[in-house]
Amino acid sequence: MPIYQIGPKRLVVGAHYGLKEWIIQRATAIVMVVFTIVLLANYTITGSATYEGWASLFSNQLMKLLTLLFFISLFYHAWIGIRDIWMDYIKPVSIRLTLQVLTVLYLVACAAYAVQILWKV
Repeated sequence: MPIYQIGPKRLVVGAHYGLKEWIIQRATAIVMVVFTIVLLANYTITGSATYEGWASLFSNQLMKLLTLLFFISLFYHAWIGIRDIWMDYIKPVSIRLTLQVLTVLYLVACAAYAVQILWKV
């Protein structure tokens, strides 16, 4: 066994996803927490859980953009997690690739549906 495969100087190969994806997942989680706090603060201040209250909240363009940012963060966060599950536990490449493509299609469809809902209000 060559010396470069042992210890801290070993040759590391692979996709190198690790840190970048970990940071992105933490950033998207923060976006989702902040959005949830904004919603809770709005509910606490207004106390309105009626349709009219929610419709007026989401008729504001800034709230629509924040909600869209929330959903984009949610779907990207989910993509990273599901992709890692497929990569870790599904060994046949063809099945893994099929599942990844289906996951991406599903998440894009969910994002499109979220946009459609947001801009209907």
